[in-house]
Amino acid sequence: MRIVILGSAYPLRGGGIASFNERLAEHYQQLGHEVDIYSFSLQYPNFLFPGKSQFSDEPAPKDLRIFSKVNSINPFNWIKIGRELKKAKYDLLIVRFWMPFFGPCLGTIQRIVRQNNHTKVVCIADNIIPHEQRIGDKILAQYFLNAVDGCVTMSQSVLEDLSKINPHIPAIYSPHPLYDNYGPAIGLEQARAQLNIPLSEKVVLFFGFIRQYKGLDILLEALGKPEIKNLNVKLLLAGEFYGDEAYYQDLIQKYHLQDRIYPHTSFIPNDEVGRYFCAADAVVLPYRTATQSGITQVAYHYDVPMIVTRVGGLPELVHDEVVGLVVEPTAEEVAKGIIAFYQDDRSRLFRENMKEEKKKYSWDTFGEEILRLGQ
Repeated sequence: MRIVILGSAYPLRGGGIASFNERLAEHYQQLGHEVDIYSFSLQYPNFLFPGKSQFSDEPAPKDLRIFSKVNSINPFNWIKIGRELKKAKYDLLIVRFWMPFFGPCLGTIQRIVRQNNHTKVVCIADNIIPHEQRIGDKILAQYFLNAVDGCVTMSQSVLEDLSKINPHIPAIYSPHPLYDNYGPAIGLEQARAQLNIPLSEKVVLFFGFIRQYKGLDILLEALGKPEIKNLNVKLLLAGEFYGDEAYYQDLIQKYHLQDRIYPHTSFIPNDEVGRYFCAADAVVLPYRTATQSGITQVAYHYDVPMIVTRVGGLPELVHDEVVGLVVEPTAEEVAKGIIAFYQDDRSRLFRENMKEEKKKYSWDTFGEEILRLGQ
């Protein structure tokens, strides 16, 4: 097949979304399909982007054809790109949708492309209703959804949101596949040496862009509990602030955590991701809301147990008492989860279970579901 993926890719950083799109393209190429990626020349206007930079300084991925052409705020560009893709007559257009802001841009391109009566349009929906909602979100999402032939969601909660907004779209749930493109695992001793963390310490990891819905403040409050202090659990904090950094620094001061945090609060390049996971005893996802999280799929790749909150699709991916612990999204319950993890010495059992559990999160399965919807 001739396939084009429309969504973030190099040189945009895009967090996990760009890495996911590139990995999906590699998967289809390995199966013998011809794949192009159409990415953004302008993804976010600056007022919508809370990070330091939208662009990566890492080397470009090898053997991928990436065209940075789409301007998210220029309607004339949408028409141009739509006509270009319409003329190219790809068999399948895979569109990544994660926030309604992109609805007008992507929805317009899709409408034009479908005029060739050949190209099928399948959406991969990270979210239908975003974590941080704005007026008009549902209208913009509906405009986008009215121009797709099928939709893959990576959590049951997103599938339910989709059915509320547009119950007529053929849609399936297929779990987020593994992020296996960050390199092989390294030993705990090596990983901690690279990060200057003593081998003897108890270390949990918070990884990824620091946004309000991800609950870092909940975790900081949990770490401030006397029972956690008595265990002397340390936090490896890895990720860029996408919000008010001062708020979190105030919490660190309030709970006297200055000596119990290893801060790496800048963007983590792909080739460094593995060391953070391999240096941790467990990954903590103290989210207030969630659909799915790519962080869980990185943790699976490196066989690192997880402590997650009971929100959205997280319990679907992290089975309680099998590969980690599922707790309520409060500081008290997150603290109890961390204590239980260490006091009951669950790490070895969870890591063994992960080796079997992660087999279900394959790119073969996920990729085949997309092709089936695009037939």
